Formats: sequence, structure tokens, C-alpha cells
Amino acid sequence: MTEYYKDTLANGLRLVTVEMPHLHSVEMVCHVGVGGRHEQADKAGISHFLEHMLFRGTADYPTGLALESAFEALGGTVNAATDGETTCYHSRLHPDHVAEGAALFASLLRRSLLKDIDIERRIIVEEALEDVNESGEEINPDNLTSRLIWPDHPLSLPTVGTHDSVQGLTCDDLRQHLDTWYTPGNVVVAVAGRVTRRQALDAVDAAFGDWHARSVPSALPAPPSHDRGPLAVWTRDASSQIHLQLAYRVPGRRDSRTPALRLLRRILSGSSARLMVRLREQLGLTYHAEANLGLYDDCGLFSIDLAVAPSSLMQALQELLQMLEDLRRTPAGEDELERVVRAFVYEQEFSLDQADSRAGRFGWGELVGYPLTLAEECRQVQALTAAQVRDVAAELFDPKALALAFVGPFNKRQRKAVEKRLAGFTR
Repeated sequence: MTEYYKDTLANGLRLVTVEMPHLHSVEMVCHVGVGGRHEQADKAGISHFLEHMLFRGTADYPTGLALESAFEALGGTVNAATDGETTCYHSRLHPDHVAEGAALFASLLRRSLLKDIDIERRIIVEEALEDVNESGEEINPDNLTSRLIWPDHPLSLPTVGTHDSVQGLTCDDLRQHLDTWYTPGNVVVAVAGRVTRRQALDAVDAAFGDWHARSVPSALPAPPSHDRGPLAVWTRDASSQIHLQLAYRVPGRRDSRTPALRLLRRILSGSSARLMVRLREQLGLTYHAEANLGLYDDCGLFSIDLAVAPSSLMQALQELLQMLEDLRRTPAGEDELERVVRAFVYEQEFSLDQADSRAGRFGWGELVGYPLTLAEECRQVQALTAAQVRDVAAELFDPKALALAFVGPFNKRQRKAVEKRLAGFTR
């Protein structure tokens, strides 16, 4: 069965359609190939800033309220998100109004007024303040480990930008960024739900077909791996817990080891997986612990996050390091591997019922050149053996590739003890 259809307009804009005739709604997502890694340090956060500014009104809907009310009249609530490589705009629509929805998205992306910049700047600064302490120091573990793993590279910068970069952005900067990156060949529109391929194509062609195409620049390649770890960064924060992140740089999403990394994340993360069973249920060290896998085109990050009482820091770290060494040395048991593979496959099957998930997945995949169907992803995972998964862990969970962030009320004695343990971990 075809999981989705792809069409390309004459100007290069791509359309992905997922027909789900049993539903009573349609999800429309517009993916744009620009994010944090396409920025320079002095313009850090401009993709995210521009995403906000597009909602401030268009030539057709002169205020943000008018624009959002127009989406709501079609049954939707428009929203957006920016990450390291992409920006996406999305809304649910009534199936009778797909054409009107496409026209609204075209107005949003093509005819923005970019007004009220100072008001939006204040909002973004407030958002950025969530990631710093009262002294203005970074406390977001994701940002802290990224700086260690990708130093002096756009991937090391927070997607929201820095206080100085956000304060320095002008309307001319935003307009130039819009004109550079928002062009048909760099946009994929994905439509999923009670809509036919013909309906989606007619609607999107009418809204976007006269958009003139331009070429876009290339992103800066990922820097070479440092292999100098474990590297650690410490930031004091007036909280009751120490937030800890362990992160490994891993290959990008096209790498042959990616399916094994997906299983390793599930071996560690979940209510009945190793992190929660050992750290919470058996030892009572944390309320929640999880592993995450973030993949870019040519690099990625495998991370583990948890928060513990200061008195539990060393024990929790010891347990984590031992868990990682166990993954490198010993294949998962047959029952455990079967469980995580089955859960992975079921998760993919469940997404077949979710229009937003399918529009997001297939549209994003088409945009970044990673059009992996659900069936193919399941086949890749099901083909893995426990020994193959162990071999990937042994190769990629190398202590020399490890970066750690500690945020919270630690003291000098705790820091010294942790650093001594990390030095021994490399041996």
C-alpha cells in the first residue's frame, strides 16, 4: 500500500499527500529547510525570530489576530516550531476547506508584513530567559552539551539565539533571511487526512504555483569529532536538584548505524526500560530519566537526561556509566530485544492513525532527503541482532566522545569527585 504520494509543482515546491479517508479532519504542514545550523553567531536565532514574526500579520490579514482568526474559522489553530535544520508551520483544517487553508499558509509564508518587531523581540527575550539563571548563565543542558560537542559551529548555538544576537536583529535582517530561504524549492507542503491527492494538488498549486524560485545556500558541514572526552561543563543554579545530561556525538540519520541507535534509545528509555527500572524503581534516585536521539543530516546526538538530589549525584553517575559500559560489552537478552523491537513497530503502526504524525514525518523526510517509509524503518529495526546493537554501542558510546552537563546546587567536593570518576572512566 502506498504510504504517501509526492508531487512537484513547476516552481520546485513539493507536495506530500497522505490519504486517510476515514478521518474527519486534515492536517496541513509547511516545512521550510532553514534552522539554527544555517545561521552565523551574530544572527543566532534569526530563523526562530522570523517564525514568530510571520504570525504578526500579512498583506491579506494585516494583524496577527486576523490571521489566526482566519485559521480558526477553518477549524484549525496554526502553530510553528524551529529546530536545527528546519522550520515547520502546521494547522488542522476541516476537510471542506483545504483550499482556503493552503491559501492561508501561502499568505503566511509569502506575504508577511514583518511588523511589530520590538514587541516580538520582547517575547523572544522572555522565552530565552527560561534557559539562563539569575546571573545570565546558560542552564539548559541541551545547549551546554552542544557547545562541547560542536564548538564554534552554528549547531552549538541555542535555536532561540542569544540575548545579544536577538537584540541586534533588524527588519532588514529578517527580510533578507525570508527572501533567502523561503523559496519553493526549499519548501515541502504535507497534507494528511480526509483529502485526495487531486484535491491537495489543486489547492497547493493554486496557492503556491506562482511563487518564483531561487537557489538557497548550503549549510556549514558538521565539524570533525573531538574525541577528547569526557568533557564536562558545570553551571550553578538555585534549584533543589542537579540536572545531569550525558551526551554522545553520533553519525547523522543516513548512517547505517542509525537503526541500532533507535533501539538503544528504547533499551534505555521507557517505564520498563533500564534507566527507569534501575534508577527509579530499584534505587529511588530520580523521578524520571530518559534517553533521546536527535539526528541531523551529517551528525547527531544521543543523550540521557535526569535530575537528582545533590547527595545522590555520584551514585546516579556511577550507575549511568556502568549502564553504558554494559551496553558496550553485553548484548541485550532475547526477551528485552524482542520487547523493544515490538514496541518500536507498534509505535510506527499507531502513527498510521495520526494525521499530524504522518504529515510531519513524510513532509520532513522529503524536505531533508530522508524519505523513509514506516514499513522500511520497521524492516531495518527488525533485521538487527542483539550482537549488532551491542557492536554499535561499543563503537559510538566511547568515553572519549562523551560530553556532560551538570546544572544545579553542587559543591566543590562533589565536582572534584565526579571529575575524578570521569577521568577513570576513560581507562
